[in-house]
Amino acid sequence: MITMKKTVTLLAAVFLISSVFAQAPQKMSYQAVIRNTSNTLITSTPVGMKISILKGSTTGTPVYIETQTPSTNANGLVSLEIGTGTIVTGTFAGINWATGPYFIKTETDPTGGTAYTIAGTNELMSVPYALFSANGATGAQGIQGIQGLTGATGATGSQGLTGATGTFQSGTVAGQMQYWNGTAWVTVTPGTTGQNLTNCNGVPTWTTGGACPPSTPNVTNATTGKIWMDRNLGASQVATSSTDAASYGDLYQWGRAADGHQIRTSGTTATLSAIDQPGHGNFITINSGNYDWRSPENANLWQGVNGANNPCPSGYRLPTYTELDAERGSWGTSNAAGAFASALKLPVSGARAYFNGSFNAVDAGGGYWSSTFSGSSSRVLSFDSSTAFMNTAYLAYGFSVRCIKD
Repeated sequence: MITMKKTVTLLAAVFLISSVFAQAPQKMSYQAVIRNTSNTLITSTPVGMKISILKGSTTGTPVYIETQTPSTNANGLVSLEIGTGTIVTGTFAGINWATGPYFIKTETDPTGGTAYTIAGTNELMSVPYALFSANGATGAQGIQGIQGLTGATGATGSQGLTGATGTFQSGTVAGQMQYWNGTAWVTVTPGTTGQNLTNCNGVPTWTTGGACPPSTPNVTNATTGKIWMDRNLGASQVATSSTDAASYGDLYQWGRAADGHQIRTSGTTATLSAIDQPGHGNFITINSGNYDWRSPENANLWQGVNGANNPCPSGYRLPTYTELDAERGSWGTSNAAGAFASALKLPVSGARAYFNGSFNAVDAGGGYWSSTFSGSSSRVLSFDSSTAFMNTAYLAYGFSVRCIKD
């Protein structure tokens, strides 16, 4: 037989009412005096207990069951908090106390195990208010309270992290300016007295009388009859010398679009791309296999004016091996000096290594891609101070591009 101590249960309800303005505590205090079948108090002993919350009647459906192993005191009194035991089924927080009545069924094993031999069921005559209110309807909106006093100013926060280094570069001569082309700062060479600074197709340009130059400045080789862009892709001006850095322009990996990787300050990644457009602006490095930034390789990139990933302006494309070699054959000397003295004024813009993205031969040699695919490589016009020839290079290299009119 289990004897409920109603006064203690009432005290527990009063405690829960005091918490109504906080979150309702998901537990309920419970006390009982444990006697054995001989009506003898079981004192100072661990007892096994199974507590069930039944809905509707003493034999109703259990909505929550838990087990605990509390110890009786010297008077045979056991105290526990329903809702904190080992859950068998249901959740204490999930009980909708507004849809009662509810009954507490306790089963006890005086030996501390789970062979429950003592059982009793009692109706919860009143549900603790804090638990009932958690399931009750929302009350009407209260009136707006008065504005509280302004709090004291908080302490100054810690110093934030140092920002990344900017990409805006210092000038080298008086009158230089820079503009943002969408991916990088580009230097505008100083104009001359009497010129006007004009916005030509989104690019600040020094002009005479405000007349913008052709949208794609070009030059014709009188020997071959071919029309070319007058500068490298990405360059801000025609080369004024073989080592004019403003005329070097960008360094492209073969077959890639102008996605930002070609800019000389772009980052690197060793992750190969499985598609024609990697979706980022990093220079892709590789030191094994076929040394291509794309896996598997695609030999159909950069083929013609409408070819996939053609980085040239409208109406222009990458030259073929034959067209580049014909230009080389028209030079007065077969070296860097001849390249600059030619109609194309090709500078020694250097290259970018396929294995780590470092720069090679800048101010010393030039490499210019063709669209011609050869094995797992492409043909390249290469030259330095002593020679010029058509070479073969891995597709992950970074070389200059000089576009030819289709």
